[in-house]
Amino acid sequence: MLELRETALAILANTDVQFKVGELSQLFDEYQAGRVDLSPSSNLNSQDLNLPGRPAKPDLVAPKWVPKRKMDTVEGRSILWHSLAHIEFNAMNLALDAIWRFPNMPKAYYEDWLKVAKEESYHFSLVNAHMQSFGFSYGDFPAHNSLWEMVERTTDSVIARMALVPRTMEARGLDAVPEIRDRFKQIKDARAVEILEIILHDEIGHVLVGNRWFNFLCANEGLSPITTYRELAEQYRAPTLRGPFNFEAREQAGFTSEELELLESLGDKRTIAA
Repeated sequence: MLELRETALAILANTDVQFKVGELSQLFDEYQAGRVDLSPSSNLNSQDLNLPGRPAKPDLVAPKWVPKRKMDTVEGRSILWHSLAHIEFNAMNLALDAIWRFPNMPKAYYEDWLKVAKEESYHFSLVNAHMQSFGFSYGDFPAHNSLWEMVERTTDSVIARMALVPRTMEARGLDAVPEIRDRFKQIKDARAVEILEIILHDEIGHVLVGNRWFNFLCANEGLSPITTYRELAEQYRAPTLRGPFNFEAREQAGFTSEELELLESLGDKRTIAA
């Protein structure tokens, strides 16, 4: 019988994007059918693996070297979709990494992240298919790797991972997606709007998973979530939070009223319509 965490590691290490997506969907279905075991206490070894497995393209560059995303040309819109595809590819990988890397968490933790991984792979497929309708595909443009860099910084600590990847890096998507969606509404790309609505809906749930397990770990260790987040953000060099913020989506994603008040205090009082 397959074991969930071992299989997640094997999928993470694979370099073929479409194979990865297909294997992940099958793993989810097999687990739901009770045909996959789970060993939370196993300490797995990735020493001989190059993680995450990724294709030869796209080239990874500093954020300032990523091509500009211009809405007035097909190529410019495709560059925007390529950036979204790369985010979803990395998000799929980070969910797989959360499954295999951290032992001795409750069963529900691994099930939550398996569901996240499945949904992120679905998002990737939606975004890449829409980009292909313009004549481009994933790998055709350079991309930056900021999201995965934070994953790598937090390999030593599950509480840091929960604090700084879903609750910080991915939560920025809650702020960014509505604006991108509205730009596609203006040019009447109904399929783009539909895809972005799916992503926004699901990402609220993904950030909620991060909040759930961050708060679980804080409660287990008798820690203040506010103080602990601040300390972890400094220790692991998390990006500085800047508005505007999608307060409605963030509230749905499990941020407390105290946390939202702290965001309001950062100086940018603009809000984003969900």
